[in-house]
Amino acid sequence: MPAVQHRTVADDDADSRLDRWFKRHFPDLGHGRLEKLLRTGQVRVDGKRAKAGQRLVAGQTIRVPPLGEAPATDPAPAPARRVTDREVAELRKLVLHEDPSVLVLDKPAGLAVQGGSKLGSRHLDAMLDALAGPGGERPRLVHRLDRDTSGLLLLGRTAAAARALTASFRGKSARKLYWAAVVGYPNPVIGRIDRPLAKTAGGRGQLVAADDEDGKRAVTDYRVVDAAGRRAAWVALSPQTGRTHQLRVHMAGLGTPILGDGKYGGAGAFLAGADVARQVHLHARRLRLPHPDGGTLDVTAPLSAHMAGTWRYLGFSAGGPEPDLLPEDWA
Repeated sequence: MPAVQHRTVADDDADSRLDRWFKRHFPDLGHGRLEKLLRTGQVRVDGKRAKAGQRLVAGQTIRVPPLGEAPATDPAPAPARRVTDREVAELRKLVLHEDPSVLVLDKPAGLAVQGGSKLGSRHLDAMLDALAGPGGERPRLVHRLDRDTSGLLLLGRTAAAARALTASFRGKSARKLYWAAVVGYPNPVIGRIDRPLAKTAGGRGQLVAADDEDGKRAVTDYRVVDAAGRRAAWVALSPQTGRTHQLRVHMAGLGTPILGDGKYGGAGAFLAGADVARQVHLHARRLRLPHPDGGTLDVTAPLSAHMAGTWRYLGFSAGGPEPDLLPEDWA
């Protein structure tokens, strides 16, 4: 029998209706059955009864009851999968920082953070029981990374820690730094992209596009760290907002798509004849924010294997300004 899940509302889901949140994260759950689960109090938000149209706030906890006993008229959700001993060992190797309140993982590219209709049952959220603390409390996701993005993923080990960390993200006190390889050479070499973004439906799944009329404000600071002539560049990116696919859309809009990101850069996101991985070259490198227990949490993640290979191939080196500097220290 699948267990009860407790999902933390991510920043990107803030202000979503509860029923739309379920449609996004549990697409096989029919609306009629969701309404029944709400009426009977099986779905709760922060421990309280909820309604389908309730607007969500980042950091809230949603109780998701076992969904394996759906009536025959509803598509049955996939049964909960058991985390293998090998996966537990692999998961422990991803831990970069661990204390009583905070867990930081180095997520590999290709591993989804949460499930979806096309992602199957192997995703990080389904394996978090393996990282439960001494009291058995399951860590809570504070934010998300795209499946194809590697690097730092932050989790709260208690409900209070998760709320504090989420508040740091929403209050802009969390400072985030990403590294990317892009095709072309950004001009100017240091700048800010301030372009609203909106989600759209597409044949290839969810897409995001610039939308000056209906989009939500999205701001990205960027700086070129090194370059391979005008062919490709190593770029440091610091998102000031947390929109879905923000960095990918902004860099493609600048005319320098992230290497390997065919979804937003098309054929122009690949280097013809180059011996580099055909994967998205985007890495969550550094995270600095207030620690829930006081002080500052400042962690970095080593470059992923496929990106490290590309760095060697293109001859990137940190010969210029320090690549780990945050925007307030950029010259």
